[in-house]
Amino acid sequence: MQIIEIYRSIQGESSFAGIPCIFVRLAACNLRCTWCDSEYTFAGGRKMAANEIEKEVAALAPGGLVEITGGEPMLQERELVPLMERLLALGYTLLLETSGERALEKVPAAVHKIVDVKCPGSGEGGTFRLSNLDTLSPRDEIKFVLADRVDYEFARDFTREHSLDQKVAGVLFSPAFRKTPGRERDSSNCLLDPRILAEWILQDGLNVRLGLQIHKFIWEPATKGV
Repeated sequence: MQIIEIYRSIQGESSFAGIPCIFVRLAACNLRCTWCDSEYTFAGGRKMAANEIEKEVAALAPGGLVEITGGEPMLQERELVPLMERLLALGYTLLLETSGERALEKVPAAVHKIVDVKCPGSGEGGTFRLSNLDTLSPRDEIKFVLADRVDYEFARDFTREHSLDQKVAGVLFSPAFRKTPGRERDSSNCLLDPRILAEWILQDGLNVRLGLQIHKFIWEPATKGV
């Protein structure tokens, strides 16, 4: 597999936010979101066998939470699925962050899928594979990254149309961060003010979670490997 980095930090997003987590970041992505904060994953990395990845993860922590992320991890599905099975067998709680543009039916059932449905402001709206909704379980989560009111209304309507709050453990509405953020560890780096987003959610009575990338409030927003 082509790996960009493996490191241990604090989980910054989802219902697992705040928990120590090992991140396995895979190389390559077939989407080009306008606000992407991980363009360094598009190429490069190092070739690692599954047993090498397993050893590096175990050296960071013998158990606990592991997130497979990218890039787009499912571009390496053939090797990724067996790796996930190995990590699950070792007792890790496993998260998979994916755009949902690739088919997800082969992801092991015990994996917590965090599926990012792309909004219009990303420049990749319409790439979500609707059949992936049938693969979701009550342990999974759907995430929308929002840059403006248009994105919010898309996410709101998509959530209602597909009754997402009844299908999954959580529906996350997260403000997009600026592509080149300043050093300030505050919401000034968000493209959409979290307070405004909170007000919209309350006004519409949505049963969703407002998600902030807390690692970007703990460390300087452009810091990698955290």
